[in-house]
Amino acid sequence: MSSDDSSNAPAERDRREAVREKAQQVHAKQSRARVIRVTALTISAVVVVGAIAGGVYWAFSSSARPEVEPATAGGDGFPVTKVEGIGPQADGPAAIDGSDPTAEAPQAAPSPTPTATPEVSIDVYVDYLSPEAKEFQLANAQQLSKWVEQKAVTLTYYPVAMLTAKSNGTKYSLRAASAAACVATNAKDSFFRFNHDLLKQQPAADVPGPSDAELATLAQASGVANPKAVTACIEDEKYVGWVKDATDRALQGIPGTKGITLTGTPMVLVNGIPYQGNFDDPKEFNQFVLAVSSDAYYVATPTPTSTPRSTPTPTP
Repeated sequence: MSSDDSSNAPAERDRREAVREKAQQVHAKQSRARVIRVTALTISAVVVVGAIAGGVYWAFSSSARPEVEPATAGGDGFPVTKVEGIGPQADGPAAIDGSDPTAEAPQAAPSPTPTATPEVSIDVYVDYLSPEAKEFQLANAQQLSKWVEQKAVTLTYYPVAMLTAKSNGTKYSLRAASAAACVATNAKDSFFRFNHDLLKQQPAADVPGPSDAELATLAQASGVANPKAVTACIEDEKYVGWVKDATDRALQGIPGTKGITLTGTPMVLVNGIPYQGNFDDPKEFNQFVLAVSSDAYYVATPTPTSTPRSTPTPTP
């Protein structure tokens, strides 16, 4: 009996060692699997958190950009107060052709009280990729600048982006309008010149058009007073969100009009009345402005009333 027990002892130990080794292998395998699962979950969590953070940042930046409104914008437009570089004697990139230097300034009909002349407002909604907008600007720049200098009109431009898809994916219409807002905000005295140069050097449809850097170079050539700020603003596309919102607002309704909405560019309003004539005919536009201003004068001027004469009472 004792010899049999001693002979079976090594075999029993071997079996226990084999079981223990197998258990260790299973445990190690389970540990590796657990580590792999934890690592995979950690990576997935990081990816999800990153995606959420990116989405939150995108949503925040997208919602924040429309709130950046140009400081000089009034009702989504930029009033022109100076017309430097535009006129019959202008030269360089802003020189124009086809306008009428002798165009008559829009004035009200003669009256005994010249100070009662009503103000004439000209509002121009412009897409910088619109060929008709280019025609209107080149044809009328000289007489518009003359009227502004004479303070015969108030002239306001409204940059919009209706042709964003017509520049081979570069959204030139949108970027150009944002660049115009940058100049109007940081160098407002150069806005009319830059607005004119954008239209004069308008790219063809369905091509990429100038880059932001090239737009900034054009702004500098227009003589902006604050080139560094203007360049940074243009290259950052600072007012792209505002341009989108301003365009949407105009499509829903033009303020100060009776249900007029933006349907195409240019849309030119004189005292809130749309101009329906030829955009490349300055004489026709001049006559339209004169007619509107004359009508405004007659509406604004009160009709004279006679003062009743008193009859003396007879003396008894």
